[in-house]
Amino acid sequence: MFKVVNSWWNRYFRDEEATILFVIMALVLVLVLFTANILGPVFVSIVLAFLMQGVVSKLVRYKVPHLMAVILVFTFFIGVLFASIFMLLPLVWNQLFKLIGELPRMLAQGQKLLAGLPEKYPEIITNEQIQIWIKSAGRQIGEAGQWVVSYSLSNITDLFVIIIYLILVPLLVFFFLKDKSVITQWVLSILPKERKLMSRIWNEMDDQIENYIRGKVIEIFVIGAVSYATFSYMGLNYAELLGICVGLSVIVPYIGAALVTIPVALVSSFQWGWSSEFFYLMLAYGIIQALDGNVLVPFLFSEVVNLHPVAIIVAVLFFGGLWGFWGVFFAIPLATLIKAILSAWPRQESNQSPA
Repeated sequence: MFKVVNSWWNRYFRDEEATILFVIMALVLVLVLFTANILGPVFVSIVLAFLMQGVVSKLVRYKVPHLMAVILVFTFFIGVLFASIFMLLPLVWNQLFKLIGELPRMLAQGQKLLAGLPEKYPEIITNEQIQIWIKSAGRQIGEAGQWVVSYSLSNITDLFVIIIYLILVPLLVFFFLKDKSVITQWVLSILPKERKLMSRIWNEMDDQIENYIRGKVIEIFVIGAVSYATFSYMGLNYAELLGICVGLSVIVPYIGAALVTIPVALVSSFQWGWSSEFFYLMLAYGIIQALDGNVLVPFLFSEVVNLHPVAIIVAVLFFGGLWGFWGVFFAIPLATLIKAILSAWPRQESNQSPA
């Protein structure tokens, strides 16, 4: 047994840089796992600065001074942030509460629809089954309402955390953009001087991660805006709320599109019933999803992600379970990074001759 383990270790960890890289990755993983809540603003700021660095670099290539480019990009970021807080967020919050207020009427309408099923399909559905379904649905909605109230009350203290984020994140983003070269040099100074393996992995992943994050943000905005425009044009209630939900659903590949279909179908069916408007809206929604999967995603990510769908779903479940929203958002880049590391990892050929 010891001989087998020793042979495996010599094959994959004989290279000194590989061993150092393994130790660094283990330390980073432990740091993230145990300090995610404490260093949350730092991680969020790094992501946002990473997104905006490409714009800063382009402005610098157009002969704009670096500090001026940082100020311009940062000012635009602050404008979008405050517009979202003071314009978009209150609108969505208001629609969410209106939807919660509509739930009793929707439940009554659903009960009426269910009550008519035994008359149409007596050989499949009975009145007893309908009563059981209605009681179960009422109980589930009541429990969900209690959970929303209790969750809201218990998280009033989180308002202080949100205020801290609103102060610290913009400040950190500004300094990450302004002092990128200084911070990068400091990080490189604590790494080994011989880092061919690390450089190869970083060069392979740098453009891919940047393009993926930027592409995913573009996809969220495009799909959210198109969905909102379609829902609003067709007169669907809660168009803003549902449009944002559809936009955010693209963060979770495959699963998100399936989940967000449920509220879209429910709201439209309660508003129009099984009418032509309902089927037209679901057709339009299906076209949006088809264009997203077959046109927009290949256009944005054609040279970024080359992972099997099973690997993507496993990565979403694993990293989402570890780090919540950010784990889901970065599941594909992290899975791609792991794949790049495994592909570039040095392997020593076994010196043992076959018996």
